[in-house]
Amino acid sequence: MGASADNGLKIVVVGGFGVGKTTLVRSVSEIRPLNTEETMTRAGEAIDDISEVRGKSATTVAFDFGRITLDARNVLYLFGAPGQERFWFLWDRLFSGTLGAVVLVDTRRIDDSWYAIDRLEHHGTPFIVACNDFGGPGHTPAEIREALDLDPHVPLIDCDARSRESSKRVLITLVEHLKTVYAASAGATAPAAEEVTKSPELAL
Repeated sequence: MGASADNGLKIVVVGGFGVGKTTLVRSVSEIRPLNTEETMTRAGEAIDDISEVRGKSATTVAFDFGRITLDARNVLYLFGAPGQERFWFLWDRLFSGTLGAVVLVDTRRIDDSWYAIDRLEHHGTPFIVACNDFGGPGHTPAEIREALDLDPHVPLIDCDARSRESSKRVLITLVEHLKTVYAASAGATAPAAEEVTKSPELAL
């Protein structure tokens, strides 16, 4: 990252335990991401519900961090929030100064996404919802919207967090949404969001 970059644009990836937040940040970051993953232990089983993530061996205990350089003036910073309930107290700080957020959803465990959406709405942070593909039973977009009580204007898309191209589409969808949300304001955030979609780094 060049020290002369004028705009650091902050995006947060949030969602329930084991939905793929670390994987998404890792797949799309241009640098080796900073991860705060720790090995899961038997002691943690008494605290965290791992019934739906039996194959998970490590978990984020603070946040993940990745970066995409858009151009000489703009850098996109990605923060992946921890998913376990015992670390939710960190979320409010991560949301500070955030341009927008991605709520990552495992459709096998839709209810796990409720808290993330509630906190984002509380902070007034624009967000989109991305359903990560775990190969579980399918749900129609209408069913997912109803289950999450989503506003009709909140974008809902499918993704594969393991794929760089798919993760890039998630970010582009978010930024296009941000341009719409901020269109009525004359603040600096809207032009900054527009720069993201013009970036060749995110061009598909």
